[in-house]
Amino acid sequence: MNLEDYKQKFTEDDAVGWLSIDEKVNEIYGQQEPQHFGTIIKYMLGGKDPLDGISVYESQNQEDHYHIVSYGLSELYYNEESAGKEFSKYGFEFTFRLKKTEGDDFNWAMNLMQNLARYVFETGKWFEEFHFIPTNSPIRLDYDTNLTAIAFVLDPELGKIQTPHGEVQFLQMVGITTEEYELLKQNPKLAETEKLLDQLKINNPLLITDLDRK
Repeated sequence: MNLEDYKQKFTEDDAVGWLSIDEKVNEIYGQQEPQHFGTIIKYMLGGKDPLDGISVYESQNQEDHYHIVSYGLSELYYNEESAGKEFSKYGFEFTFRLKKTEGDDFNWAMNLMQNLARYVFETGKWFEEFHFIPTNSPIRLDYDTNLTAIAFVLDPELGKIQTPHGEVQFLQMVGITTEEYELLKQNPKLAETEKLLDQLKINNPLLITDLDRK
């Protein structure tokens, strides 16, 4: 989209990129109203959370799980300088699929998402498919889990989209065990991460994170 078309189609009040994300998610969830958590003070104004919002959907695909989607790593709002670029800001948003359990709590997952986004904002380094990163502790601190690192893969349902600001990939965070992380660390090639995730997909096609996985 060139600048003239952009200015004709949108106004400064339009959350151009946000609406593009919503359109894609609505293809899967239709009229489902997600639980949405917005930041009170925006990061650019001194707030501590870089993501402007996180939406939590309930999915029954494969098995009952939460599907969490971030808003803030791509260009969300009207911005003429971003019109028609190859990538929208960092070019991705996070997603995370968390298996439902008794006494459900996904606040820790949103905090993890914010922490990873903070790393991107503070270092200027971004994530791509098949990257992996340790969390330096269990991914959920108050839970006995073997998952201590995150690998990234294109969300199997959301994939990537073209927006008026450029491409946005939905990078799904997948919890991996200490043993899996150590193996990847010995041979940190994208192909090795892909191989691991392909193995996990055999019994878990949507790569839903299960804190009880050993």
